[in-house]
Amino acid sequence: MIEILSPAEVERGRATGALVGDILHSLKGRSAVGTNLLDIDRWAKAMIAEAGAESCYVDYAPSFGRGPFGHYICTGVNDAVLHGRPHDYRLADGDLLTLDLAVSLRGVAADAAISFIVGDARPAESVALIEITERALAAGIAAAVPGARIGDLSHAIGTVLGDAGYAINLDFGGHGIGSTMHQDPHIPNDGRPGRGFPLRPGMLLALEPWIMTDTDVLVTDADGWTLRSKTGSRTAHTEHTIAITEDGAEILTLPTRA
Repeated sequence: MIEILSPAEVERGRATGALVGDILHSLKGRSAVGTNLLDIDRWAKAMIAEAGAESCYVDYAPSFGRGPFGHYICTGVNDAVLHGRPHDYRLADGDLLTLDLAVSLRGVAADAAISFIVGDARPAESVALIEITERALAAGIAAAVPGARIGDLSHAIGTVLGDAGYAINLDFGGHGIGSTMHQDPHIPNDGRPGRGFPLRPGMLLALEPWIMTDTDVLVTDADGWTLRSKTGSRTAHTEHTIAITEDGAEILTLPTRA
């Protein structure tokens, strides 16, 4: 089912999105060389509770995972691109870290992800991966105009990723969001323009381009959750929740502080 939110619900989504953006911004600032992934998870838990929000992850148990996720944020390091389960690992200089967070506040969820490099090192491959996912996300958001269809967003994202030479995995992508975290429609990171469900005001969509350096094949960790590149190559993942309005797309998950 594709959910169309009321103006009041969209307004609540703005508050949820701002919370997600602010938590990710704070966690990025605290993630340094030597930081343990389990500390990031604890910080996320505390900030979610302080805001009176609920985690969309801790009890999440979909068919593609093994049991409840059990943590409050996804933490992917280097070759881990999706559903990274926090574990006892201390970040090293030059690590590429992806943080993916979804929370619900007053009955409306929002979902976002950021990838960034820890420490002072700036590996060129990692810089390029992050920049391309950010460009692809911006293209997908720009395509979310009145009269567009889901395929237009997928095509815009896929064009940026494909033109940069990256293989695109279509198993996981963006999705509808609202009263629950994962809803229809599925929004693959490549597609044909003019196809799919037409955009309507009141839809909330999470767009999330992600790539792996030299493969489109994922492997699952022994934890039953973390998805990594089959070749061990580096990865990146960027995501925003947007609201479809009469005038186009409004990004809900930007941080409110710089």
